[in-house]
Amino acid sequence: MAARPAASPPLRLAGMSWSHFVNDGAANFLPGVLPAILIGLHLPVALAGTLMAALLVGQGLQPFVGLVGDRIGGRALSLVGLVGSSLGAGLVGWVASPAALIAVLVLIGVSNAMFHPQALAGVRRLAQTRQGLAMSVFLVGGEIGRGVWPVLAGLCVVWGGLHWLALLALPGFASVFLLARCAPALPRCSLDAAPIAWRRHIGALSRLVVFCALRAFVIFAAVTLLPLMWSANGGSLTAGASLITVLLVVGVIGNLSGGWLADRLGSRVLLIGTMLVSALCTAALAFAGGLWLWGLTAMLGIALFATLPLTILIAQDVLPENRSFGSGLALGLANALGAVAVIGLGPLIEAAGASAGFLLAAGAALAAAVLAVWVPRRARAR
Repeated sequence: MAARPAASPPLRLAGMSWSHFVNDGAANFLPGVLPAILIGLHLPVALAGTLMAALLVGQGLQPFVGLVGDRIGGRALSLVGLVGSSLGAGLVGWVASPAALIAVLVLIGVSNAMFHPQALAGVRRLAQTRQGLAMSVFLVGGEIGRGVWPVLAGLCVVWGGLHWLALLALPGFASVFLLARCAPALPRCSLDAAPIAWRRHIGALSRLVVFCALRAFVIFAAVTLLPLMWSANGGSLTAGASLITVLLVVGVIGNLSGGWLADRLGSRVLLIGTMLVSALCTAALAFAGGLWLWGLTAMLGIALFATLPLTILIAQDVLPENRSFGSGLALGLANALGAVAVIGLGPLIEAAGASAGFLLAAGAALAAAVLAVWVPRRARAR
């Protein structure tokens, strides 16, 4: 029997973007239900940062997963990652102790780290041309997932309690076969291939990773602080989660426009400008209320996510022979470093309130804007 013809690249890209949607949704809904989990397990708010760090620090494995992915090729690591993220999502509402919760969050973080490097390299291979647009489309799926799923998780908890979070595992399990069909099988990196020229790349990579880590801290601080601040002021769980939705879903505008702006303004101008806007918005959130809170959150999302496709492509340009590894550095290691910094938010907001956390995040965004002067440039499209 003749094999079925492969789907067209745009359809395969759409399938990969959907898989990114369900993976990142399952791996990142925690902030939307964090107030309920803290109450359910009788935990102090000072542990909020620790729980977020347990979820996110596993992303530091992405560079190593990328190296393994480059060596073995294929798409298996992304498939295993999607299964693990979904399984962990289904278990969050069933844990009975802080230790068990942290173990499940670590499982989600490690699985999320396994999903991304091969998937990101696969998108670039699938695109051939217009790689910036293809990367944006793939990343948009993840950002919408991270934005929508906290609200879905909040609705599950409101309607049926924490146990209903198990429903969030089902889309990921159902999407494994779609990802297996849509993701390209990556070639193996030859064992005889030239090793990474660390002396030539270490400076550029270090500056890029630190920039991405500062940006990640601002993102993680915002998604942690917004629901907690809303809940502390008497707001509902689902409304607090919807602030995360505004941040991440409206941030899709930045994702889609970032590549276009970089081509016209230059990558360095975009990196500096967006982080300056992020610093202003984050500082203003410390004192905002009412409609201003929603507007500033939307502006912050656009500014933060405008640079995400660009920094991944810069990392892959610096390491063209190990693109999965480069993606893992710019996304995974940077996110892990940002997650470690989030641990300090818990004691800070318990002592000084959420406003102090927003001001700290604004300082990190300002530092990223300064560092962007030395981040490697990417050539403009002609």
